[in-house]
Amino acid sequence: MQEELLQFKLQKVWTLVDLLKGKRAIGTKWVYRNKKDKRGIVVRNKARLVTQGYTLEEGIDYDEVFASVARIETIRLYLAYASFMGFIMYQMDVKSAFLYGNIEEEVYVCQPPGFEDPQFPDKVYKVEKVLYGLHQAPRAWYETLSTYLLENGFRRGTIDKTLFIKKDIDDAQEIPDEFYGRAHFLLRVTSTIEEGSSTPTETNKALIKNKKAENVDVHLYRSMIGSLMYLIAFRPDIMFAVCACARFQVTPKTSHLHAVKRIFKYLKGQPKLGLWYPKDSPFDLEAFSDSDYARSSLPQQEVVNFLARGVMDPKLNA
Repeated sequence: MQEELLQFKLQKVWTLVDLLKGKRAIGTKWVYRNKKDKRGIVVRNKARLVTQGYTLEEGIDYDEVFASVARIETIRLYLAYASFMGFIMYQMDVKSAFLYGNIEEEVYVCQPPGFEDPQFPDKVYKVEKVLYGLHQAPRAWYETLSTYLLENGFRRGTIDKTLFIKKDIDDAQEIPDEFYGRAHFLLRVTSTIEEGSSTPTETNKALIKNKKAENVDVHLYRSMIGSLMYLIAFRPDIMFAVCACARFQVTPKTSHLHAVKRIFKYLKGQPKLGLWYPKDSPFDLEAFSDSDYARSSLPQQEVVNFLARGVMDPKLNA
Protein backbone atom coordinates (compact mmCIF):
# COMPACT_ATOMS: atom_id res chain seq x y z
CA MET A 1 0.00 0.00 0.00
CA GLN A 2 2.87 2.36 0.78
CA GLU A 3 4.51 1.44 -2.53
CA GLU A 4 1.29 2.34 -4.34
CA LEU A 5 1.12 5.75 -2.64
CA LEU A 6 4.81 6.30 -3.40
CA GLN A 7 3.98 5.93 -7.10
CA PHE A 8 1.27 8.55 -6.63
CA LYS A 9 3.85 10.93 -5.21
CA LEU A 10 6.43 10.27 -7.93
CA GLN A 11 3.88 10.73 -10.73
CA LYS A 12 2.31 13.79 -9.03
CA VAL A 13 -1.09 12.19 -9.28
CA TRP A 14 -2.97 14.50 -6.93
CA THR A 15 -2.83 17.59 -4.71
CA LEU A 16 -4.30 17.92 -1.22
CA VAL A 17 -6.79 20.83 -1.26
CA ASP A 18 -9.94 22.10 0.40
CA LEU A 19 -13.12 20.89 -1.25
CA LEU A 20 -14.67 23.79 -3.15
CA LYS A 21 -18.28 24.74 -2.53
CA GLY A 22 -20.62 22.96 -4.88
CA LYS A 23 -18.14 20.16 -5.56
CA ARG A 24 -18.21 16.61 -4.23
CA ALA A 25 -15.46 14.10 -3.59
CA ILE A 26 -15.83 10.48 -4.60
CA GLY A 27 -14.71 7.66 -2.35
CA THR A 28 -11.62 5.46 -2.65
CA LYS A 29 -10.94 1.89 -1.58
CA TRP A 30 -8.09 -0.60 -1.53
CA VAL A 31 -8.15 -3.67 -3.76
CA TYR A 32 -5.80 -6.57 -3.04
CA ARG A 33 -4.68 -9.38 -5.33
CA ASN A 34 -1.92 -11.94 -5.73
CA LYS A 35 0.13 -11.88 -8.94
CA LYS A 36 1.22 -15.28 -10.25
CA ASP A 37 3.85 -16.43 -12.71
CA LYS A 38 3.32 -18.85 -15.59
CA ARG A 39 3.47 -21.81 -13.18
CA GLY A 40 0.70 -20.40 -11.01
CA ILE A 41 3.03 -19.56 -8.10
CA VAL A 42 2.33 -16.33 -6.21
CA VAL A 43 5.25 -13.98 -6.83
CA ARG A 44 3.84 -10.73 -5.49
CA ASN A 45 1.17 -9.35 -3.19
CA LYS A 46 -0.29 -6.26 -4.78
CA ALA A 47 -2.44 -3.44 -3.42
CA ARG A 48 -4.25 -1.03 -5.72
CA LEU A 49 -6.04 2.16 -4.70
CA VAL A 50 -9.12 2.62 -6.87
CA THR A 51 -11.87 5.20 -7.00
CA GLN A 52 -15.55 4.42 -6.69
CA GLY A 53 -16.14 5.49 -10.25
CA TYR A 54 -19.63 4.03 -10.33
CA THR A 55 -20.82 7.13 -8.45
CA LEU A 56 -19.88 9.40 -11.38
CA GLU A 57 -22.53 10.46 -13.89
CA GLU A 58 -21.99 10.59 -17.64
CA GLY A 59 -22.28 14.09 -19.07
CA ILE A 60 -21.63 15.67 -15.66
CA ASP A 61 -18.42 14.12 -14.34
CA TYR A 62 -17.03 12.79 -17.62
CA ASP A 63 -17.72 12.82 -21.37
CA GLU A 64 -15.84 10.62 -23.85
CA VAL A 65 -14.43 7.38 -22.41
CA PHE A 66 -13.90 5.19 -25.48
CA ALA A 67 -10.46 3.57 -25.71
CA SER A 68 -9.18 1.21 -28.40
CA VAL A 69 -8.62 -2.40 -27.32
CA ALA A 70 -6.40 -4.90 -29.09
CA ARG A 71 -8.39 -7.34 -31.23
CA ILE A 72 -7.93 -11.07 -30.75
CA GLU A 73 -7.39 -11.44 -34.51
CA THR A 74 -4.49 -8.98 -34.38
CA ILE A 75 -2.83 -10.86 -31.53
CA ARG A 76 -3.19 -14.17 -33.35
CA LEU A 77 -1.79 -12.79 -36.62
CA TYR A 78 1.05 -11.11 -34.76
CA LEU A 79 2.03 -14.37 -33.05
CA ALA A 80 1.89 -16.25 -36.36
CA TYR A 81 3.98 -13.67 -38.18
CA ALA A 82 6.52 -13.45 -35.34
CA SER A 83 6.94 -17.21 -35.46
CA PHE A 84 7.21 -17.25 -39.25
CA MET A 85 9.86 -14.50 -39.28
CA GLY A 86 11.74 -15.84 -36.25
CA PHE A 87 11.21 -12.69 -34.18
CA ILE A 88 12.07 -12.70 -30.48
CA MET A 89 9.08 -11.45 -28.49
CA TYR A 90 9.35 -9.45 -25.29
CA GLN A 91 6.79 -8.37 -22.75
CA MET A 92 6.93 -5.23 -20.65
CA ASP A 93 5.13 -4.32 -17.45
CA VAL A 94 4.37 -0.63 -16.96
CA LYS A 95 3.99 -0.15 -13.24
CA SER A 96 0.76 1.69 -12.38
CA ALA A 97 0.16 2.41 -16.07
CA PHE A 98 -2.99 4.51 -15.65
CA LEU A 99 -1.14 7.01 -13.46
CA TYR A 100 0.67 8.31 -16.53
CA GLY A 101 -2.51 9.54 -18.19
CA ASN A 102 -3.55 13.18 -17.76
CA ILE A 103 -7.13 13.86 -16.72
CA GLU A 104 -9.11 16.64 -18.37
CA GLU A 105 -12.10 16.79 -16.00
CA GLU A 106 -12.10 18.31 -12.50
CA VAL A 107 -12.25 15.38 -10.09
CA TYR A 108 -11.86 15.25 -6.30
CA VAL A 109 -11.39 12.06 -4.27
CA CYS A 110 -11.42 11.32 -0.56
CA GLN A 111 -8.19 10.54 1.24
CA PRO A 112 -7.23 6.83 1.13
CA PRO A 113 -8.62 4.76 4.03
CA GLY A 114 -5.92 4.29 6.65
CA PHE A 115 -3.69 7.02 5.18
CA GLU A 116 -5.56 10.19 6.12
CA ASP A 117 -3.40 13.25 6.78
CA PRO A 118 -3.57 13.83 10.58
CA GLN A 119 -3.07 17.59 10.15
CA PHE A 120 -5.71 18.02 7.43
CA PRO A 121 -8.26 15.21 7.88
CA ASP A 122 -11.06 17.21 6.23
CA LYS A 123 -9.20 17.99 3.01
CA VAL A 124 -9.54 16.05 -0.25
CA TYR A 125 -7.29 15.28 -3.18
CA LYS A 126 -7.66 17.07 -6.50
CA VAL A 127 -6.78 14.52 -9.18
CA GLU A 128 -4.19 15.53 -11.78
CA LYS A 129 -3.65 12.07 -13.34
CA VAL A 130 -6.26 9.39 -13.91
CA LEU A 131 -6.82 6.81 -11.19
CA TYR A 132 -7.99 3.24 -11.51
CA GLY A 133 -11.76 3.12 -11.30
CA LEU A 134 -12.41 6.31 -13.25
CA HIS A 135 -14.36 5.77 -16.46
CA GLN A 136 -11.95 7.91 -18.48
CA ALA A 137 -8.81 6.09 -17.23
CA PRO A 138 -8.34 3.66 -20.18
CA ARG A 139 -8.82 6.43 -22.74
CA ALA A 140 -6.33 8.76 -21.02
CA TRP A 141 -3.69 6.01 -20.78
CA TYR A 142 -4.14 5.06 -24.44
CA GLU A 143 -3.77 8.69 -25.52
CA THR A 144 -0.58 9.05 -23.46
CA LEU A 145 0.96 5.82 -24.76
CA SER A 146 0.01 6.37 -28.41
CA THR A 147 1.30 9.95 -28.36
CA TYR A 148 4.65 8.78 -26.98
CA LEU A 149 5.00 6.02 -29.58
CA LEU A 150 4.08 8.27 -32.51
CA GLU A 151 6.56 10.91 -31.37
CA ASN A 152 9.32 8.28 -31.26
CA GLY A 153 9.07 7.00 -34.80
CA PHE A 154 6.30 4.39 -34.56
CA ARG A 155 3.49 4.15 -37.10
CA ARG A 156 -0.10 3.34 -36.11
CA GLY A 157 -1.81 0.42 -37.82
CA THR A 158 -4.54 1.22 -40.32
CA ILE A 159 -6.90 -1.60 -39.32
CA ASP A 160 -6.15 -2.11 -35.62
CA LYS A 161 -5.30 1.19 -33.94
CA THR A 162 -3.58 -0.56 -31.03
CA LEU A 163 -0.85 -1.96 -33.29
CA PHE A 164 2.25 0.25 -33.63
CA ILE A 165 5.12 -0.58 -35.97
CA LYS A 166 8.68 0.75 -36.14
CA LYS A 167 11.24 -0.44 -38.65
CA ASP A 168 14.98 -0.91 -38.08
CA ILE A 169 14.77 -1.30 -34.31
CA ASP A 170 18.06 -1.84 -32.52
CA ASP A 171 17.26 -4.46 -29.86
CA ALA A 172 20.12 -3.37 -27.66
CA GLN A 173 18.86 0.22 -27.45
CA GLU A 174 15.11 0.05 -27.88
CA ILE A 175 14.24 -2.27 -24.96
CA PRO A 176 12.98 0.05 -22.17
CA ASP A 177 14.31 0.15 -18.63
CA GLU A 178 11.16 -1.58 -17.42
CA PHE A 179 11.98 -4.65 -19.53
CA TYR A 180 10.15 -7.59 -18.02
CA GLY A 181 11.52 -10.55 -19.99
CA ARG A 182 10.83 -12.74 -22.97
CA ALA A 183 7.20 -13.64 -23.57
CA HIS A 184 6.68 -17.32 -22.71
CA PHE A 185 2.90 -17.51 -22.38
CA LEU A 186 -0.23 -15.40 -22.82
CA LEU A 187 -2.63 -16.96 -20.40
CA ARG A 188 -3.06 -20.20 -18.56
CA VAL A 189 -6.52 -21.31 -17.51
CA THR A 190 -6.80 -24.13 -14.98
CA SER A 191 -9.85 -25.88 -13.61
CA THR A 192 -10.54 -28.19 -10.70
CA ILE A 193 -13.19 -30.09 -12.65
CA GLU A 194 -12.11 -33.71 -12.96
CA GLU A 195 -14.06 -34.90 -16.00
CA GLY A 196 -13.79 -33.33 -19.44
CA SER A 197 -16.24 -32.74 -22.29
CA SER A 198 -15.67 -33.80 -25.90
CA THR A 199 -17.11 -30.55 -27.32
CA PRO A 200 -17.22 -26.98 -25.95
CA THR A 201 -21.03 -26.80 -26.36
CA GLU A 202 -23.96 -29.17 -26.56
CA THR A 203 -24.46 -29.83 -30.25
CA ASN A 204 -28.25 -30.19 -30.11
CA LYS A 205 -29.15 -27.49 -27.60
CA ALA A 206 -28.88 -23.81 -28.48
CA LEU A 207 -28.60 -21.06 -25.89
CA ILE A 208 -31.72 -18.90 -25.65
CA LYS A 209 -33.10 -16.16 -23.46
CA ASN A 210 -35.30 -17.60 -20.76
CA LYS A 211 -36.79 -14.91 -18.51
CA LYS A 212 -38.42 -17.48 -16.24
CA ALA A 213 -35.17 -19.28 -15.43
CA GLU A 214 -33.22 -18.63 -12.24
CA ASN A 215 -30.66 -15.81 -12.27
CA VAL A 216 -27.00 -16.42 -11.39
CA ASP A 217 -24.28 -14.20 -9.97
CA VAL A 218 -23.60 -11.71 -12.77
CA HIS A 219 -20.11 -10.85 -11.46
CA LEU A 220 -19.06 -14.50 -11.39
CA TYR A 221 -20.45 -15.07 -14.87
CA ARG A 222 -18.70 -12.04 -16.34
CA SER A 223 -15.38 -12.94 -14.72
CA MET A 224 -15.55 -16.42 -16.24
CA ILE A 225 -16.35 -14.98 -19.68
CA GLY A 226 -13.51 -12.48 -19.31
CA SER A 227 -10.98 -15.22 -18.62
CA LEU A 228 -12.13 -17.24 -21.61
CA MET A 229 -12.03 -14.24 -23.97
CA TYR A 230 -8.24 -14.04 -23.56
CA LEU A 231 -7.85 -17.76 -24.11
CA ILE A 232 -9.50 -17.73 -27.55
CA ALA A 233 -6.41 -15.94 -28.88
CA PHE A 234 -4.79 -19.36 -29.29
CA ARG A 235 -7.78 -21.67 -28.78
CA PRO A 236 -10.17 -20.92 -31.68
CA ASP A 237 -12.01 -24.19 -30.97
CA ILE A 238 -13.82 -22.44 -28.11
CA MET A 239 -14.36 -19.11 -29.88
CA PHE A 240 -17.93 -19.74 -30.97
CA ALA A 241 -18.99 -21.17 -27.61
CA VAL A 242 -17.45 -18.30 -25.64
CA CYS A 243 -18.93 -15.63 -27.92
CA ALA A 244 -22.35 -17.29 -27.68
CA CYS A 245 -22.21 -17.27 -23.88
CA ALA A 246 -20.94 -13.68 -23.87
CA ARG A 247 -24.25 -12.51 -25.34
CA PHE A 248 -26.03 -13.18 -22.03
CA GLN A 249 -23.83 -11.17 -19.64
CA VAL A 250 -26.60 -8.71 -18.72
CA THR A 251 -28.95 -11.25 -17.10
CA PRO A 252 -27.25 -14.66 -17.12
CA LYS A 253 -29.36 -17.68 -16.22
CA THR A 254 -28.49 -21.11 -14.86
CA SER A 255 -28.47 -22.59 -18.38
CA HIS A 256 -25.91 -20.01 -19.48
CA LEU A 257 -23.71 -20.72 -16.45
CA HIS A 258 -23.85 -24.45 -17.19
CA ALA A 259 -22.77 -23.71 -20.76
CA VAL A 260 -19.75 -21.75 -19.51
CA LYS A 261 -18.84 -24.55 -17.09
CA ARG A 262 -19.01 -26.98 -19.99
CA ILE A 263 -16.35 -24.94 -21.78
CA PHE A 264 -14.09 -25.28 -18.75
CA LYS A 265 -14.78 -29.02 -18.70
CA TYR A 266 -13.84 -29.19 -22.36
CA LEU A 267 -10.59 -27.33 -21.67
CA LYS A 268 -9.85 -29.76 -18.86
CA GLY A 269 -10.33 -32.68 -21.23
CA GLN A 270 -8.37 -31.07 -24.09
CA PRO A 271 -5.46 -29.30 -22.35
CA LYS A 272 -2.91 -29.82 -25.14
CA LEU A 273 -4.84 -28.31 -28.04
CA GLY A 274 -3.62 -24.96 -29.28
CA LEU A 275 -2.43 -23.01 -32.27
CA TRP A 276 0.96 -24.12 -33.55
CA TYR A 277 2.95 -21.99 -35.98
CA PRO A 278 5.87 -23.98 -37.49
CA LYS A 279 8.58 -21.67 -38.74
CA ASP A 280 8.95 -23.46 -42.07
CA SER A 281 5.22 -23.44 -42.90
CA PRO A 282 3.95 -21.09 -45.64
CA PHE A 283 2.42 -17.88 -44.34
CA ASP A 284 -0.81 -18.04 -46.36
CA LEU A 285 -4.02 -16.54 -44.97
CA GLU A 286 -7.36 -18.26 -45.50
CA ALA A 287 -10.79 -16.88 -44.59
CA PHE A 288 -14.06 -18.75 -44.04
CA SER A 289 -17.63 -17.48 -43.77
CA ASP A 290 -20.94 -19.01 -42.74
CA SER A 291 -23.15 -18.56 -45.81
CA ASP A 292 -26.40 -19.01 -43.88
CA TYR A 293 -25.77 -17.03 -40.71
CA ALA A 294 -28.76 -14.68 -41.00
CA ARG A 295 -31.56 -17.24 -40.66
CA SER A 296 -30.42 -18.63 -37.30
CA SER A 297 -30.37 -16.96 -33.89
CA LEU A 298 -27.34 -19.11 -33.06
CA PRO A 299 -25.52 -20.82 -35.97
CA GLN A 300 -25.46 -24.59 -36.38
CA GLN A 301 -23.16 -25.60 -33.59
CA GLU A 302 -22.19 -28.99 -35.00
CA VAL A 303 -20.63 -27.34 -38.07
CA VAL A 304 -18.93 -24.64 -36.01
CA ASN A 305 -17.46 -27.16 -33.59
CA PHE A 306 -16.18 -29.29 -36.48
CA LEU A 307 -14.61 -26.29 -38.23
CA ALA A 308 -13.06 -25.11 -34.98
CA ARG A 309 -11.53 -28.52 -34.36
CA GLY A 310 -10.35 -28.55 -37.99
CA VAL A 311 -8.36 -25.40 -37.32
CA MET A 312 -6.58 -27.20 -34.50
CA ASP A 313 -5.99 -30.50 -36.34
CA PRO A 314 -4.30 -30.27 -39.78
CA LYS A 315 -5.76 -33.66 -40.72
CA LEU A 316 -9.28 -32.18 -40.65
CA ASN A 317 -8.45 -29.15 -42.77
CA ALA A 318 -9.02 -31.06 -45.98
